[in-house]
Amino acid sequence: MGFDGMGRSGRRVKLPYEGIKSLGAFLLVVWGSLSLNACHPASGSRVVLKGQGDREISVQVEIADTPERRTMGLQYRTDLEANQGMLFLFPQEKIQTFWMKNTPIPLDLIFIGKQRRIVGIVHESVPYSTASLSVATPSQFVLEVNGGFARTHGIEVGQAVRFESFRLPEDGI
Repeated sequence: MGFDGMGRSGRRVKLPYEGIKSLGAFLLVVWGSLSLNACHPASGSRVVLKGQGDREISVQVEIADTPERRTMGLQYRTDLEANQGMLFLFPQEKIQTFWMKNTPIPLDLIFIGKQRRIVGIVHESVPYSTASLSVATPSQFVLEVNGGFARTHGIEVGQAVRFESFRLPEDGI
């Protein structure tokens, strides 16, 4: 079932989404679904963190390495698997600031310095909030995971982090 719209040839075409009332709305739905998937997990990309008792916790990550991907982040996502997240790569180490506008799930933000050590954590961000979220120490990478992840796994400031199955650009991002 779908909406009948006008094709370029002037003939009516059947659009695949039921309930869409115009071609513009159809294109908006298609664009929105593409935008939601703007950051795909790089094949096997992982961040490995040290948890309680030096136990390693592996998080499969999507890489946000362009301004567009960093801007989109995890907005509009309604769920995130337990050991999945998004790793934001920035060109340089500095104070990074985030907000949760359009983000319906609570997240932990784990700020990681250039030397691959955790420099700060924002626990359980408030969904849809426009409040600025940052830590006092400069970071070059930020890992977003489900809210409560850091406390559940004993993730703390100062712990080492390892990146697996992806390379960082040598001359900035």
